[in-house]
This record gives sequence, structure tokens and C-alpha cells, in this order.
Amino acid sequence: MNWTLEVVTVPVTDLDRAKEFYGEKLGFGVDLDQEVAPGTRIIQITPPGSRCSISLVQGMPPFPGTGVMAPGTLHGLQLCVTDIEAAREQLLASGVHATPVMHVGASGWEAGKGGTWNSFFTFRDPDGNGWWVQEAPSELSER
Repeated sequence: MNWTLEVVTVPVTDLDRAKEFYGEKLGFGVDLDQEVAPGTRIIQITPPGSRCSISLVQGMPPFPGTGVMAPGTLHGLQLCVTDIEAAREQLLASGVHATPVMHVGASGWEAGKGGTWNSFFTFRDPDGNGWWVQEAPSELSER
């Protein structure tokens, strides 16, 4: 049986602001924006080319036995692109602050691109949730 990661919930305070950030500034596709029960709204958004979506949720009761993440506490989700500099420039042109491109070197993090799979930058959404962007050698469908 396959276990596919298809949706990750990102905790946010304002669904409309998050929808604008992810949908308009980042260019992710808005797949769903629906009130699924009275007071419970779900927005599902998918990065271009991704097999996994993100879910922005308001009013959803926690599943029994699980916890709740506060907005801004999710860090380390990673997106992959084939041109890290172009991806960073795209975010900057959309008004999103992105760190400079860095790589892991002999002394830790160093400025500039590294070798295959070793070029990164980060950005945060309006609530402070942290994302990593990593340069991949080819499109996912080719790996």
C-alpha cells in the first residue's frame, strides 16, 4: 500500500490574507475555498507541479487525541525548484522577502549556490510560518 503525503495543514490567523499570499504572491493554485460545516472553512492550495497541497483551515475542531499548532509555528516545509535564483527573484518581485541563496559548506552555511541538492533560501508567510526552497537537479517527473 502506498502512503502518499497529499495535504499539509498550515496554521494561519487570517484565511483571506493567507489565500492572497499563497495564491497571488506565490502563484499557488487555489483548489478549494469552501465552508464545509457551519463556521468551518477550508482553503486548499497547491504549488505548481506539486503532488502535495496545503490546507488553510478555520473553525475545524481538533481530531480527538491530537494537538493544535498556533499560527506561525510551522517551520521547515520544503519546496523544490530547478532554478533557485529565478524562484527567489520571482518571490522578491511579488513583494515576498526571501533570504539570499546559501549552501552548506565546510564551515556551515555559506553564501551562494552549492553543488547538486545544496542550494537553499527561506521565506515566511504573513503569520511567520517558515518555508525552505531547495534547488533540485531536475523536475520531479524526471527523477
